[in-house]
Amino acid sequence: MMKRLLRMCLPAAAVFAMETIGLAESLDASGSKNESKIGSLLLKKLGKYDKENDRQIMVYLSQKATFKQAKSIMDRKTRLKSMYDEARSIAAKSQESIVALLKANGFSYRQFYMPNMIVVKNSSKGLINALSLRKDVDRILDNPIVNAATQIVKGDNKLADDDQQAVAENLIAAGAEKVWNEFNARGENIVIAGQDTGVEWQHPALKTQYRGYAATGINHDYNWHDSIHEQIGKAQNPCGYNSIEPCDDHNHGTHTVGSVVGDDQRGTIVGMAPKAKWIACRNMDAGNGRPSTYLECFEFFLAPYPVGGNPLKDGRPELAPHVINNSWGCPREEQCQGDEFLEVMNTMKTAGIMVVVSAGNDGSSCGSIATTPAHHTDASFSVGASNHRNDSIANFSSRGPSAFDGGIGPDVAAPGVGIKSAVRGGRYASSGWSGTSMAGPHVVGEVALLWSAVPSLIGKVDETIEIIRATARPQVSDQSCGGVDGTELPNNTFGYGIIDAFAAVEKARAAKGK
Repeated sequence: MMKRLLRMCLPAAAVFAMETIGLAESLDASGSKNESKIGSLLLKKLGKYDKENDRQIMVYLSQKATFKQAKSIMDRKTRLKSMYDEARSIAAKSQESIVALLKANGFSYRQFYMPNMIVVKNSSKGLINALSLRKDVDRILDNPIVNAATQIVKGDNKLADDDQQAVAENLIAAGAEKVWNEFNARGENIVIAGQDTGVEWQHPALKTQYRGYAATGINHDYNWHDSIHEQIGKAQNPCGYNSIEPCDDHNHGTHTVGSVVGDDQRGTIVGMAPKAKWIACRNMDAGNGRPSTYLECFEFFLAPYPVGGNPLKDGRPELAPHVINNSWGCPREEQCQGDEFLEVMNTMKTAGIMVVVSAGNDGSSCGSIATTPAHHTDASFSVGASNHRNDSIANFSSRGPSAFDGGIGPDVAAPGVGIKSAVRGGRYASSGWSGTSMAGPHVVGEVALLWSAVPSLIGKVDETIEIIRATARPQVSDQSCGGVDGTELPNNTFGYGIIDAFAAVEKARAAKGK
C-alpha cells in the first residue's frame, strides 16, 4: 500500500518520465510480442525486418473518435468543425506517450488525427514488438511502397491542342450537357477534390476553376497539399517534393480533374461540371505511393490547412470539399493489408463528403474488385468503365463481388474508354485514355451537378447514392458472378447500370418539388 501511495503522490511529469524510460528499455528485438496486433503482411517480414531497406509502419491507436455529437448536427460546416475538434483532441492526448517513446529512441515519425495513427519512418523489430504489447495500440501495419500506376490503362495517348470539339462526346452520353441546358446547373458552388499524381493548375481548361485562383492573385493555402515529402519512386521527381503549388508529375491527375471541371472558356469542354471549383492533393510520386500518403490526402480534405501547416492545429474544416475523386488503388499483391482506409472513408461519409472510387482495371474475371478502397462496398461508391459509343462494359473493368467483403460491385458504370481530357503542357489527350480511372470522375461530376441543381442534397451522401443508382440506365450482362445472375439489377458487371446525370437531377428536383 505504501509503495502505491508513494507512486500516486509523484508529480505527473515524473510518472510520465518513468513510464517512458520503462518503455524505452523494452525495445529488444528478441522480446515478446502480441502477434494479433501486427498485420499479417508485416508479420511475415518480421524475421529479417531490421535488414530491410524500407521500414515504415503505421501504428493505429486504440482510442477513436465516435462523432456521436457531430452526427446529430444538421449544419454541414458545424458538423465538420465538431468532427475535426474531436478527432484532433483525441489524437493529441492519446499519442503523447508513444511520441515520447519515439523521441527518446531517435525514431522519425508523423502524427495523424484521422485516423488516430502515427507513421514511423525508421522502425525496428524491437519497436514493433514493444508497441504490440501496449493497450493503447490497436494494430500495427506495414506502410509499403505501392505502384498505383498499374491501375492506369492508357489509350491511344495522342496529345493535341484543342481539336475544336465543343463538348466531349462522353459528357453528352453521360447526360451532362442536357443538365446544363435544361436546368442551368454546371456545378456552381460545389468544390470537388482529387487525390492523384497532382494537377497542372495553369492548364487553360483548369486554371479559373481552381479554388486558389482569383484575378487579384493566387493562394495555394487550403487548396493544395503535397503528401510526397521524399523520393518514393525510382527517379527524382520532376515536381520535386513538398511542392508549394499544384504540380502533376504524371499527367494522370490533370486528366481526372479535367474530366470533372475542364473548360477552357474558349469552346472546349471536357468536364462534367465546368463551373465547380477544384482543390487537390498529390498522393503519388510518379505513380508510386504509400498507404500513408493516401491517408494524408484524406486528412487534408477533411480540414484543409495552409501549405506547410500543421494538420492538428491549422485545419479549416469549413473549407472541406463536397466530393472526392480517387482514381487509384492499393492492391494486396503490393502489400496493402486491405482495410487501411475503411475508417477514414466512414468518417468522410459521416462528414457529408462523398467518396467516389474507381473499381479497378483487373479485367473481366468474377471477383476482380480486389483492391482497396474500391472493395469496401458499403463505405465507398465504386465505378466501372463502359464504352459510351455502344454501352458495352470495358474488357478491363473489374467485376464483383468484392474480394474483401463479398458485396456487389461496381455501384454503377460510366464512360471510361477513349476519354478526351486535359494533360500537361496545356494540351489534351485527344484520342483519349481508357480506364476506370477515367470513369470515376464522371460520377464526381454527376454529384457536383446534382448538388448544384438541388442544394438541399449537399452532404446527404446516402440519399445521393440512392438517386444515382435509381436513375442509372439498366444494363445486363451474360456474365454471372458471386451467385448474382447477370440479368439481375444490380449485377456484378454494371452494378445498377450506366449513369445518367440528367435523369438524376430531374428525379432529385421532382422529389424536392421543383
